[in-house]
Amino acid sequence: MKTSTVCWGLAALVLVMLALAIGLPAYADDPTPTPTPIPTQANARPVPEFIGKPAEPKPISAPAIPQNPFMALGSWSNYHNDTYMSDTYFTSGPLGHFPRVSSSFLGDSEENPTAITFFMTFDRKGLLVVSAAKGDQPLTRRWIQLTLIDPDTLGILATFDLPSAPVTDMFQIPAGAYMYADNQDRVVAGTPQRTIMVVSHTTTAPFTFTVERTYDLTDAILVDDGIQALQPDFTGRLWFTSKGGVVGTLDMKTGNVIGTVALGEKIENGNAIDETGAVYLNTSRAMYRFDPDKNGAPSTTWREPYDWGHLKVLSEGSGSTPTLMGKDYVAIADNADPQVHVLVYRRAKEVQGPRLVCAEPVFQPGQSMTENSFIATDRSIVVVNNFGYRGFDSVTHGATTKPGLTRVDLDADGSGCHTVWTNMEVSAPIATPKLSLANGLIYAYTKPKGPANTDAWYFTAIDFWTGETVYKRLTGTGSLYNAAQGVITLSPDGRAVYVGLMAGVVKMEDGR
Repeated sequence: MKTSTVCWGLAALVLVMLALAIGLPAYADDPTPTPTPIPTQANARPVPEFIGKPAEPKPISAPAIPQNPFMALGSWSNYHNDTYMSDTYFTSGPLGHFPRVSSSFLGDSEENPTAITFFMTFDRKGLLVVSAAKGDQPLTRRWIQLTLIDPDTLGILATFDLPSAPVTDMFQIPAGAYMYADNQDRVVAGTPQRTIMVVSHTTTAPFTFTVERTYDLTDAILVDDGIQALQPDFTGRLWFTSKGGVVGTLDMKTGNVIGTVALGEKIENGNAIDETGAVYLNTSRAMYRFDPDKNGAPSTTWREPYDWGHLKVLSEGSGSTPTLMGKDYVAIADNADPQVHVLVYRRAKEVQGPRLVCAEPVFQPGQSMTENSFIATDRSIVVVNNFGYRGFDSVTHGATTKPGLTRVDLDADGSGCHTVWTNMEVSAPIATPKLSLANGLIYAYTKPKGPANTDAWYFTAIDFWTGETVYKRLTGTGSLYNAAQGVITLSPDGRAVYVGLMAGVVKMEDGR
């Protein structure tokens, strides 16, 4: 990065800090500032910019996901899109016609570039809201910075820092990644202080973030524990979980905790909620369904243990948030050794016969692991292989993870499931892929091996029907283009795809 760019970045940081300190919005005089691109690898070897050919849309028929009335509209309310955690969009995305790429650096400086961008959503006006995990230098504390971004230019419109926490490990995101956007486009996020903050933003200049309400969970979650995930049910009752295994409900009108259950098992993923009020989550040992009792407190409806294997990267046990499939099924990955399985359960309160529909093995024994929630329709599942991802350094100096993207379908009679195809060309180290039902493309963020010490990252489109790689578009080279814990996000207008990176956001859109 050039010295002038570093100076601009530091000056911008000072401006943000001063603006927040005196209660004025950052960039109030310049609502659409020019973003700083994310720096690329200085010694990278030449790599192809585009591989493949433009896609022909092949739409997928699938039932609509019920709209949770207390969450943002459509597929833009949380980490996995919707209340079913489907990771699907009914909108289209880029087809690969002369695709162009742009990026926005969210780090503080060249010396402190880390801004691990994960949560990403769009408000009703089309503005992009992201959350980035940032830290001081040297790294002793980390916090979440909410950032409002112009979706066209990727210019930063405003920022807001949530409370910080001491850093205990390299993967830590304070209060978890599973915040959400509510029906007023406000971000509802946990904090390391075991509180929940409801943060709104303006949609015209001067752009600002404002804390509208704070809820206290310190009596429900112990001091050595922390908030993991938040999501409202279809009545507006907030369900929260803790990393240490507490499941609770909160009345968001009164601020009172309705009730809690302590499971004594770690919770390291999010939870899914259906329109009946049932809540599905997996711990480090078992898959659960909860329903509210007559007072609205959580009550265990069923529990199904699974083979939790051993700690691989981020999670102990399953690395996948439960995904609901139509009206009848819920799916997760186990963490079995030596091979991970797709597990599909009947999710009804009571069933005749086994609750487990199938345990379909995926990828190669000894080279099989996933830290991502599934893409799923009512009949199909897409699972990505993350084996070999041991942290940021494991995909540097030309290295990458074991390849694999697999589609698993339920059998026609619902008695089991089967593998439809496996793509062993793509290596998608950690970012969560997404599916456009409108064009039949799976969007992944991939990294090939080399050449030499070069770390090249691509937006990659895969055909849902055949599993074939359709096209790949280079986003950039170097460790700052690692997606870390980011997710692929399609824009509501279907024109662009975004992903959060180690140091900001990158965008791809068709050139025509």
